[in-house]
Amino acid sequence: MSTEANNPGTGTPERNQRKVVRGIVTSNKMQKTVVVQVDRKVRHPLYEKFVSRRTKLYAHDEQGEAKIGDVVEIAQTRPLSKLKRWRLVRVVQKAPQA
Repeated sequence: MSTEANNPGTGTPERNQRKVVRGIVTSNKMQKTVVVQVDRKVRHPLYEKFVSRRTKLYAHDEQGEAKIGDVVEIAQTRPLSKLKRWRLVRVVQKAPQA
C-alpha cells in the first residue's frame, strides 16, 4: 500500500469516490431539479427488526430527462443550491405508461 493512497490531497482517484444511490422520482415540477425518494432498511437498535426508512433528496437534472415514477441513480456532488447536493447520473428504468 503506497503512502499516496492514504493522502487525500494528492488527487488520487480514491478521493473522488462519490456516494451513488438509487431511488424513485416523486416530483419533477421544478426547473432542472427532481425530487428522489430513497428507501433503505435499518436495524432497530432495541428490537433488532429491520425497519423501512425513506429519504427525500433533491437532485440536479440538467436535461430534464427524469419523469415521475422513473427509477434513477443519483450521485453526491458539491452544493448546487440550498437543498441540492445530488446530481442525476442516469435513468435506470422508465415509469410504466398509464
